[in-house]
Amino acid sequence: MTSQSVTLAGIGKGFGTTTVLKGIDLEIHAGEFLSLVGMSGCGKSTLLRIIAGLETADTGSVRIDGEDVTGTDPTDRNLAMVFQSYALYPHMSVRQNIATPLRMRRLRLIDRLPLLGRLTAPRDTLREIEIAVEHAAELLQISALLDRKPAQLSGGQRQRVALARALVRNPAAFLMDEPLSNLDAKLRAHMRDELAALHKRLGATFIYVTHDQVEAMTMSDRIALMSEGRIEQLGTPEELYRRPANLTVARFIGAPTINLLPAESMADGRLRLMGEMLDLRVRQAGPLTLGLRAEDLHLAATGLPARVTRIETHGADRYVSCALLADETLSLTLRQSASGPAPAGIVHLGFAQDALHVFGPDGQRLTARLLQKVVA
Repeated sequence: MTSQSVTLAGIGKGFGTTTVLKGIDLEIHAGEFLSLVGMSGCGKSTLLRIIAGLETADTGSVRIDGEDVTGTDPTDRNLAMVFQSYALYPHMSVRQNIATPLRMRRLRLIDRLPLLGRLTAPRDTLREIEIAVEHAAELLQISALLDRKPAQLSGGQRQRVALARALVRNPAAFLMDEPLSNLDAKLRAHMRDELAALHKRLGATFIYVTHDQVEAMTMSDRIALMSEGRIEQLGTPEELYRRPANLTVARFIGAPTINLLPAESMADGRLRLMGEMLDLRVRQAGPLTLGLRAEDLHLAATGLPARVTRIETHGADRYVSCALLADETLSLTLRQSASGPAPAGIVHLGFAQDALHVFGPDGQRLTARLLQKVVA
């Protein structure tokens, strides 16, 4: 399968007085699995529709493999879109649903008619379409379903049919708009594995829209996290988790949500947290926010005194929520193994200072120094 790059430059879009996209620049590499992720209303689906040609950008350009397709009709962009609703034809069999894109492209109108088509359609073309359908069905393990109707299929099977229908076109890229959101949790996890495996087998370009950070983190080569019409950070899942560019990214990525604590930087740049001086220093004085992942907190003999308020067990992990005694409106969650005894009452929370994420008053990440070590 041929994979191609997609390049967006200065994409802007508004509806009435509402600006939805604010100058998006994005290079999606050939063969890459890139997820557009963010809260509802951030502009990710609109951006996908602009790539597909279903929406027209107010400003900017779209290029596929270097060719400007900004004004090109959707049917001429050679992109395959998979929708949340699957969009299968209920009166057609699985075989007919998968074949539809090829029949529309390769056969004349008269050849597509149910009765006349049997007499006029070129036999070689019909055989090529049938071979392509069978190959796609085999790849997605739905060969036994080809003669069924969509109503006879489960949600996961319908999703595979929608993917097969996109696959037969040999598109420049696959565009997927929250395709798993209608599935139950167990099937969604299974389909995540299948999509990741399919991408690996095909080597195709996948552009995937989701509000589910778990989907984005587990399948993507890179993630573009969007908020209010902008890309807040573009990087690998590991980069967004370990080095969030700002508070928006830090809050969105990770489960449980990152712990956030107010702090301040003194005149010499040294940080103070809950009245205690840290060995961290930054280059500006004033109020700051410190972030700490749940796995970077631990129970200790000394540290932040807190009261255990809630415990949740998730298989091998235990999430312990604690209210700080210095300010019980502030709650921290730590992750620990569920194999040992559960904590209760008053505890002390410790952490390594180089595990702290430091954010300035504007919410942007700051570089901190711990003695001779830089905490980026």
